[in-house]
Amino acid sequence: MEEEAARFVSRREIYYWKCDRSAAFHGTHDRGMPATEIETDLHRALSRHFDAQSVKLSAGAGQGNHLTWNAKVDGVSMFVRVENGPEQDRHLAVESTMLDRVRAIGVPTPEVHGCDASRVDVPFAWQALERIDAPDLNHWQKQGKLDVARIAFDIGAAVAKWQSIELPGFGVPDEKLRGHHRTYPAYFHLQLDRHLAFLVDGGFLTARQSAEILSAISEHESLLDLKRGCFVHKDLALWNVLGPPERIVAFIDFDDAISGDPMDDFSLLGCFHDTAFLAHAFAGYESERSLPDEARRRFWLHLLRNMIVKAVIRVGAGYFERSDQFFLIGKGGTGADLKNLTRQRLTTALNGLRGDLEIDLK
Repeated sequence: MEEEAARFVSRREIYYWKCDRSAAFHGTHDRGMPATEIETDLHRALSRHFDAQSVKLSAGAGQGNHLTWNAKVDGVSMFVRVENGPEQDRHLAVESTMLDRVRAIGVPTPEVHGCDASRVDVPFAWQALERIDAPDLNHWQKQGKLDVARIAFDIGAAVAKWQSIELPGFGVPDEKLRGHHRTYPAYFHLQLDRHLAFLVDGGFLTARQSAEILSAISEHESLLDLKRGCFVHKDLALWNVLGPPERIVAFIDFDDAISGDPMDDFSLLGCFHDTAFLAHAFAGYESERSLPDEARRRFWLHLLRNMIVKAVIRVGAGYFERSDQFFLIGKGGTGADLKNLTRQRLTTALNGLRGDLEIDLK
């Protein structure tokens, strides 16, 4: 078993997979080998795993890290995700367990029909989920049809519920659902210097701005002194929530979930949404549990850290060159608009942390 485990990459040194994996930004460009070269192996893998007489595959929608297919396995509809990166990572199996844990406490997630991350039979990891016949909520947001107040409230309530899950340690969990780090600061600072250097080298930040960010984080280091971590989705956004305009059917994509700070998921919402959306989300949260001490400063601190990560991904993956067909860019917007918003939101987070300002996001 030790020899087998050594063949797989640990996520111990990962703050955020998309930008910290050894094959950085894999899945944000051409997603590696063509899907047609994978489909035959996937068909065989599903047939064997489910002992199925009939497997039918068709291309699935998705703009995330994974290749996706819609599948009919002996008549059962499934949504299949494939991780084909060169790292030989088997974290899909960890995510499958976490999906079950979150669903068990009353937050809707897709049922996991099957998963094989061993890469023994096929050279990739795959996961077969319940196929939910509903678009992501970003679809409705772009059309101006989303019931924002109700959806934001329900998202906040769901965050409060999954925070009842406590994982030992901090950061990305291992296969036994234990965070890789003994302290939260060890996780929070992971890759921070490298992220900032990347943004300076890419011309997104100046060296002075990078130094100001590091100074502000250092001044508020005490906020990171957590005794225990709670479950954090770590990629909470409308494209990871499915349903009609007025109701949540399922939360998806827990691949980046960690053991961390209660305000982290709210800071992820703050990367994309305004003050009104967050006010509804906080109300939903407080319908289930009280906000933690120093909630506002912790929100700003984590918004700053997450906007650094968002900027790294957006610079490295060329998101600022995309059109409004890209899921991150609003209808009629441009990549330049996304770049300006990224800079503005990062500056707002820095100023909010320094001044303990009221949450005011346009």
